[in-house]
Amino acid sequence: MADRFITPGGLARIRSEYDELFAVERPKVVETVSWAASLGDRSENADYIYGKRRLREIDRRLAHLARIMKQAKVVDPAAQPTRDQVRFGATVELADEDDNRRSVTIVGDDETDASAGRIGWSAPIARALIGAKVSDERIVRLPGGEKSYEVIAIRYPG
Repeated sequence: MADRFITPGGLARIRSEYDELFAVERPKVVETVSWAASLGDRSENADYIYGKRRLREIDRRLAHLARIMKQAKVVDPAAQPTRDQVRFGATVELADEDDNRRSVTIVGDDETDASAGRIGWSAPIARALIGAKVSDERIVRLPGGEKSYEVIAIRYPG
């Protein structure tokens, strides 16, 4: 089993989703299914059929989230002792060969969000950046070919 590193914020988001599904959404769907079942014939009862399907989806998601929380190893980026190198939780400003700049934060694989600049620590770009210092150049092997990045800045929260 691979390590399942996660930031405290990522674990809080997963816990919040779990709590919302378990305490709010699932009881509502159970109530709808119970009501639909009381109407009699279930074979053509859309509320019943959809409700049962939605319950299975919720239960699968709850099991997945529970597994993540059980296996999670919380790493607080603010407590990183080495702040001059890229490590888990670092926000890294990069420049490519054309001086296009972008900022990425290395987080757990379960909390990635490319549109927000959060990339999983096992992603190719994150693996290439781990251990880099400011002004280091790293080559990332991507499906579309190799791309070179220079580390412009490294920041940690706190």
